Amino acid sequence: MNINIICVGKVKESFYRDAINEFTKRLSKYCKVNIYEVADEKTPDKASEAEENKILQKEGERIQKHMKEDDYVFALAIEGKKYDSVSFANEMEKLAIQGNSTIDFIIGGSLGIEPSIKKRADKLISFSDMTFPHQLMRVILLEQIYRGFRIINNEPYHK
Repeated sequence: MNINIICVGKVKESFYRDAINEFTKRLSKYCKVNIYEVADEKTPDKASEAEENKILQKEGERIQKHMKEDDYVFALAIEGKKYDSVSFANEMEKLAIQGNSTIDFIIGGSLGIEPSIKKRADKLISFSDMTFPHQLMRVILLEQIYRGFRIINNEPYHK
C-alpha cells in the first residue's frame, strides 16, 4: 500500500521533523509513505473573503497536482467524521481489501482546504474539534496510521 500525505507548508522545527522521520521509518515495514509539501500562501492580516478564496484556490491547485484519479482521498477537515483508533484501522484495512493501493491524506494550510479538494475527497475526517498546527497534525496523522497498521496486524501498541 502507498500512503501519500499531501500538505500545505513546510516543517521548520527539528523536533517535528524528527518525529515525522521516526514514524515514516516505522511505517516502512507496512507501506510506502510519500510526503508532498506544497507551498503555502501568505495570508494578509484582515484578509477579505475574496483574498482568502484566492489563497485557498492557489493551494488547492498545488495539492491537486499530487492526487491521482484512482487514489482514495481522505481530507482532514474539522467537519469530517471522527474515528477512534480501531475504527480508523478498520477503515484502512477495508480499503486495502477493496484493492485501494494508494491512499492520499490531505492536510490544508491555515485557512483549511479548498472546497473542490474537499468535494473530490472520498471521505472527510477530523481528529478533533480543536485546530492544530499543520506540522503537529502531520505527526499525529503518521502516528495514527502507524497505530492502525499495528492494530490491523494484531501487534501490540500502547493504548
